[in-house]
Amino acid sequence: MAKGITTRAEDYSQWYIDLVLKSEMADYSPVKGCMVIRPTGYGIWERIQQNLDRMFKETGHVNAYFPMFIPESFLKKEAEHVEGFAPECAVVTMGGGKKLEEPLVIRPTSETIIWSTYKNWISSYRDLPLLINQWANVCRWEMRTRLFLRTTEFLWQEGHTAHASFEDAEEETQKMIRVYQRFAEEFLAMPVLVGRKTESEKFAGANYTLCIEAMMQDGKALQAGTSHHLGQNFAKAFDVKFQDKDKELKYVYATSWGVSTRLIGALVMTHSDDKGLVIPPRLAPLPVVIVPIYRSDEERDLVLGKAREMTRGWDPLFFKIDDRDQYKPGYKFNEWELKGIPIRIELGPRDVQQNAVVAARRDTGEKVTLPMEGLREKLDEMLVAIQQNLFDTAKKRMDENTFSVDSYDEYKARVEGGGFYRVFLDHTNREVEEKLKDDTKSTIRCIPFDAPEEEGPCMITGKPCTSRVIAAQAY
Repeated sequence: MAKGITTRAEDYSQWYIDLVLKSEMADYSPVKGCMVIRPTGYGIWERIQQNLDRMFKETGHVNAYFPMFIPESFLKKEAEHVEGFAPECAVVTMGGGKKLEEPLVIRPTSETIIWSTYKNWISSYRDLPLLINQWANVCRWEMRTRLFLRTTEFLWQEGHTAHASFEDAEEETQKMIRVYQRFAEEFLAMPVLVGRKTESEKFAGANYTLCIEAMMQDGKALQAGTSHHLGQNFAKAFDVKFQDKDKELKYVYATSWGVSTRLIGALVMTHSDDKGLVIPPRLAPLPVVIVPIYRSDEERDLVLGKAREMTRGWDPLFFKIDDRDQYKPGYKFNEWELKGIPIRIELGPRDVQQNAVVAARRDTGEKVTLPMEGLREKLDEMLVAIQQNLFDTAKKRMDENTFSVDSYDEYKARVEGGGFYRVFLDHTNREVEEKLKDDTKSTIRCIPFDAPEEEGPCMITGKPCTSRVIAAQAY
């Protein structure tokens, strides 16, 4: 157990906060509800950006940037949208020492400002599809905040696309939720369920919302990404039309989709332990740290010389030689373990003589002796093994904590203990969802895509259902 970190068994919620602070991922801001993302945390966000951005561009998307200030009247143009976001909006009423003619909303999301712009860019079917993403910050005035998981200001990406038909927009909505699934599983090493949100849980202003849901170590769900089919709602609100091939003017169809720095919180709660952070290698800003061990100036020169020699030609972003003299090796071991570095290499005079190193895996704690010859290739293989082990461990946990339950009494007795529950619930009935929330503090997380067809009575109303949904308590 790391010093100053509450154990998961003692208090999982406090463990999370302690770990984020002690591993120097983030700090509290003087502004209530906001956070300072420190280099350890921001380095992970950079890796998330780099890899997701590549995946977006491989699917034909390009980046742009839109203003963070939105005229208040824009939000009011789409009734469901403004109703959904009004309680969370931060509003600017003064600028340059004078009262503004129209208040400006600090973006909670960018559909309105973007669609007001798309009106100027789209006139013909030849202008479609328009596939744009932006990396930005947003502001939602949250009452209860938690570092990375829910903050007043957070970083994210938001894709906003325009299409000529409902079917084209639907294809985009499906495509992007699968991009998020692939990223979560291949980079975050985090298995997810993919499905559709209920009407009461969908994005404000959408026809429907798709999502990926992950299970944290305490069995609670975390919504890790969403993709929305917006239909023609925003096109009609901002009068965005195009001339189709048949020469008729038609409203454009829209999608939006996004993930945020919440993914960093998901990474922490999926993989980390009582010793500190565990970072999947594919998102590690620093995959390997070399800790030299010596007791004299002569040994220091020997060990550091060998470390520099054996890493010659390596990508400088792949490794770091921790040559700080003010700290002993034990202190360095603990620090890098706390910060989740996937592989720690120990190199002392005896190792130099044997032309070998000791490599410690962060995921299992296992130590192995590796020859210096072909070391880089062996480390690459080890990183692949760590990535796979983290996914397999998380997948096994999710599978073992996913249950089929038919009795509402049994569900109420068990849901507090965590887990995903495959249950029959009438997801078309908002009163059912409200009762579920009131009785159990849980929600329908999604109507899963891959669920087999099953028939059974809603466990609250008894109404026949044709498939099960996933219900759980969530962050």
